[in-house]
This record gives sequence, structure tokens and C-alpha cells, in this order.
Amino acid sequence: MMKLNINNANLLISAGLPKQFPAKVIPQVAISGRSNVGKSSLINTLLNRKSLARVSGTPGKTITVNFYNIDNKLMLVDMPGYGFAKRTFEEKKKWSELTDGFFTNNKNIDLLKCVIQLVDSRIGPTKDDCDMLEFLRECEFPHLIVCTKIDKLNKTELNKFTEDIKNHPLTDMAEDIILFSSQTRVGKEELWNKICGICNL
Repeated sequence: MMKLNINNANLLISAGLPKQFPAKVIPQVAISGRSNVGKSSLINTLLNRKSLARVSGTPGKTITVNFYNIDNKLMLVDMPGYGFAKRTFEEKKKWSELTDGFFTNNKNIDLLKCVIQLVDSRIGPTKDDCDMLEFLRECEFPHLIVCTKIDKLNKTELNKFTEDIKNHPLTDMAEDIILFSSQTRVGKEELWNKICGICNL
């Protein structure tokens, strides 16, 4: 399927400041989404791990950019979750500075090949999701939309959600829309194929 040993994966650094972003010259794929959308579960599913990415019991608790080195050929970049209402002003300010630093003040931004934007299929795109999609469009960052937790929907709900997300005015610039479940692993192979294609792996 791909020339990538996903078993050779490790957390390279959890960066709390933009100056800590690693300079390793390999393609990067960033994963963006609101708190509790399933970013850690997605990473663990992609890498066949149970707890490489920690699934927090307190959504939004950790404000770091986590860089996962996959086989020295790909960097998965786990962005801090947004939209967590209980954050203090200082925490929200730190989130903004870190995220903005990654996208607009990052000397290695040319290594970023794609952003995976996660949307909770049970909720649909939130205002924060829409703001992020609009930002990705305006900056012309290639991006995929991955809809998480589809195992929580019945067939009728899933069909309606799929139609709604495909017809949403902010999703037409996405490279693809992929339905995903960390429980059933639906969408895992499709997502890897897309990542490898975009990054020429």
C-alpha cells in the first residue's frame, strides 16, 4: 500500500512555543479539529497504537503542537484542539499564538503538504470548524475533511450527514471528504492512501 513503516513511529516533541517546532526536513501533515473531536484516537488508529497519542479525559487540557515522526519519512502534526469553552483567557491566548505561529510564522511551512480538518459527524461543522475551513481556503492550504465517530450514527443519520457535509459551502475546496471511525477503522486505509499520495510516499 505504501512505502512507510507505520510501526516505526514516535512522538518527536510536544512544542509549547513556536521556536520549539522541529526543523526535520520531511513532509508534514497537520491534524486540526475542536477539542474532543477524536484527534488522538485517529492518530492511534492510523499508527496501530493504543496510546501513542494520549486521549485526554479533560478535553482541551493540553496546549501543545505534537510532532509524530513516522519512519523518518513523514511528520504527523497534532494541533491543539480549539473550541473548549472552559479555557481561561490566557489558555486561549496561548492556543492562538501557537496555532498562528505554526501556520503564519513557521520557517518550515513549505514542508506542510496537507491539513486534515476533523469534523464530528454527530454534530456537523461548528462555527469554529467553519472558521478553520475558511482560513484554510483563504490561505490555499491543501486540506482533507475527515468526519469522525461515524459509528455513532445509524444509516439514515449517516446518509443525511454525508449529504449535508458534501453540500456545505465551505467544503468544496477540500481534496476529499473521508468518513472515519476509530472504533471500526472505517476510512483508515482511504486516509492513508490520500496522505501518501499527497506527500509522494
